[in-house]
Amino acid sequence: MNASNLQMKLTFKNKVVSAVSKFNRKHKALSFLGIAYALFAITVYNILFYFYRNAKRHICLACILLFFVFSSSFSYPAMSLNISFATDMSIEDYSADDSISLSETEVAESDAELAVVNDVDKTLIEEAMDSVNPDVAEAEHMNPEKQASLSQILESAGDSDDTSIENTADDVESNSEKADPVTEYFSQFTETGKVFDSNEWNIILVNKQHPIPENYEFPLGVISGSMKCDERIISPLLDMMRAASADGVSLIICSPYRDRDRQTMLFDNKIDRYMDGGMSYMEAYNLASQAVTVPGSSEHQIGLAIDIISDNYSNLDEGFGNTPAGKWLHDNSYKYGFILRYPEGKEKITSIEYEPWHFRYVGVDAATIIYENDICLEEFWNTYVK
Repeated sequence: MNASNLQMKLTFKNKVVSAVSKFNRKHKALSFLGIAYALFAITVYNILFYFYRNAKRHICLACILLFFVFSSSFSYPAMSLNISFATDMSIEDYSADDSISLSETEVAESDAELAVVNDVDKTLIEEAMDSVNPDVAEAEHMNPEKQASLSQILESAGDSDDTSIENTADDVESNSEKADPVTEYFSQFTETGKVFDSNEWNIILVNKQHPIPENYEFPLGVISGSMKCDERIISPLLDMMRAASADGVSLIICSPYRDRDRQTMLFDNKIDRYMDGGMSYMEAYNLASQAVTVPGSSEHQIGLAIDIISDNYSNLDEGFGNTPAGKWLHDNSYKYGFILRYPEGKEKITSIEYEPWHFRYVGVDAATIIYENDICLEEFWNTYVK
């Protein structure tokens, strides 16, 4: 009897349909309202009944989700400096008031990371805010021993007697004649769709997102004195300096190859300094990477990048781009395989501000494509490297 009673019992849907049918018989002109009501009521009922019937399952999923959210490091920032490992760090909006509030607030971190920071030396924050471009800070370009002109390079190589600056006009003219086919050769790239191999040594991409491979090796050559670079770029470098000299432009090389050990020492010292000031390791790392180049992410460590100044302008700043030397390099460096590594207008792509003094060897083929298409090395890789 109980079973028959259950079978006879009307469901919610049956009740809704019955009520709507009665409404439609009495108000035939308004039958569309009854149908709309029935659809809405049944839909809401089905949704609520679904969650009611699967309540335990949804509660378990919610608990698991909350556990992962609250136990993960990304749910609370190490410092309110608007910085991360994926993007460039910005401390423009960080003020003294922020540092005071930081010192009053405990920054919780997981046990796998380092301890809570209660008091941070405000001078460290100010130091980071006032820090200059890391490439400039590490260049040592004001040290005469870290500079080399064409005459000094030739003299150190023992060739000054027969290859002086005054007597290189014929050589430069010959180089210019050899450089003329560059544009002609470039036309072949567009016609054939030239593709570069990612394993080619001269086009290796090095930045924060693409660190130097651990097994990367290259032959070091001496430019002058203690200044070194990849020996394979010394010849085109000298050709470029000779050509500039013939045009009345004196180029001075500074800060080519930088040893990884020195870079690591500078970076670790900066981290230790920040940690001594009360920061956690992650906070110190983020700020240190603002002031010092992260080891393994600088092209200077592979000997393919060179900073260039002139005899009448020795500052590594944007003003160099407006000097005769800066303009000559911008217009002619590609003929010898060098590119302006961090051009103006490409900051969002390179994540590095405009550096008219920083040149990188990529070879004449790649340099010509980059120059003619007004692109940076990152864009070149996206289009021409496989």
